[in-house]
Amino acid sequence: MDTTLERYLRLYDEQLRTEAETSSALSVDKLGPLRLGTFANGRGFITYPRFTGREPQTLAQLAGPALEHFAAQPQISKVEFKTRGHDYAPGLAERLHSLGFVAQETESIMIGPLQALFSDEISPAGVELRRASSADEIEKMCRVVDRAFGEPYDPATTQALVSRMARNDGMELWVAWADGQMAGAGRLEPVAETEFAGLWGGGVLPEYRGRGIYRALVDARARSAAARGIRYVHSDSTEYSRPILERQGLVKVSSTTPYLWKRTATRTALSPATSAKAG
Repeated sequence: MDTTLERYLRLYDEQLRTEAETSSALSVDKLGPLRLGTFANGRGFITYPRFTGREPQTLAQLAGPALEHFAAQPQISKVEFKTRGHDYAPGLAERLHSLGFVAQETESIMIGPLQALFSDEISPAGVELRRASSADEIEKMCRVVDRAFGEPYDPATTQALVSRMARNDGMELWVAWADGQMAGAGRLEPVAETEFAGLWGGGVLPEYRGRGIYRALVDARARSAAARGIRYVHSDSTEYSRPILERQGLVKVSSTTPYLWKRTATRTALSPATSAKAG
């Protein structure tokens, strides 16, 4: 009989990869088992089902042709190649580095029953939780989340979320206000045709941490998802949020490391040697 971890990992591989990750893409192309998603604001995304070592080509062999697909499109400014710790991927990190990808922070893939995130604690005093929908509030939310993660503000993220909100694709944006300003925020992403919803982008400004705001944002999103009949929750979590989610009953089933390629003025295409077809 499967352990809880094995069962959750199987659910992750079956329900949360490939189609589930590219449902909001503008277009999707295929390269063997790889899915190459083109998203708004010039973002490319490379994902794939679990690799076990029995595939005819390795991920390292497919990485070059996958990047060539996006590098040939001038409107693509950055490409994410998403890796998972439980995949069979010999030589992939080295190959991605040689192609100009830069490894981002490794995060924990967390999965658990949605109701585990319900909180019995009283909402923090003086904190208001609500959903955001206007363009102005979405921009403010993105600025808060970027600051919470210590990253520069990226207008493309705001534009993408405003566009998605207009499509009404099920995404919910939750914000927390305290002392007259937005103190934290996070997204709820129900995954179509699965039993899952994802919690993404959860962050609280440093000066407001330790007051229960992160927990309250998690609780609000979890209860909203449960009202929609969702059973499980998943999240790619930083080392700040992972212990909080573990205490609430979620399990780390694996890890994920995104690798990011950015187009520069001197890197508009790959050289023939770099982009040589695999095989």
